[in-house]
Amino acid sequence: MPGEAKVVLPGDVAAKPVARARGASMAVVLGPDIGVPNFITRRFFLAPGGRIPEHRHPDLEHEQVVIRGEMTISLDGHERVVGPGAAIFIPAGCPHWYENRGQEPVEFLCVVPNTGSYATEWLEDPPAGAYTP
Repeated sequence: MPGEAKVVLPGDVAAKPVARARGASMAVVLGPDIGVPNFITRRFFLAPGGRIPEHRHPDLEHEQVVIRGEMTISLDGHERVVGPGAAIFIPAGCPHWYENRGQEPVEFLCVVPNTGSYATEWLEDPPAGAYTP
């Protein structure tokens, strides 16, 4: 049976700090908590100077789209600067990190499959000033 149609407005969900990251927050905008069965859509915010350290997800792919700002992303050791409209595919097991080296905030969407497990293997220590719950 299909889920109920939903509209989630930007102010409907509060962003929370991303663990082990500096200047990064994330809000789950579509997911199982509101009846979305197969995928989870998250909105990430990366402040100037923000960094999400290198990590990988052994069994989980990501699809991402940059909404605003410009950030540096590393995918399997290859750095690339991406901005609004850039679409990013991160296959399962691919090491990746994010950094906002600019003066403007970055915002991007990240879609992942809704699975029973979400394993993260951290490959880098948290940066100075990181949020550690």
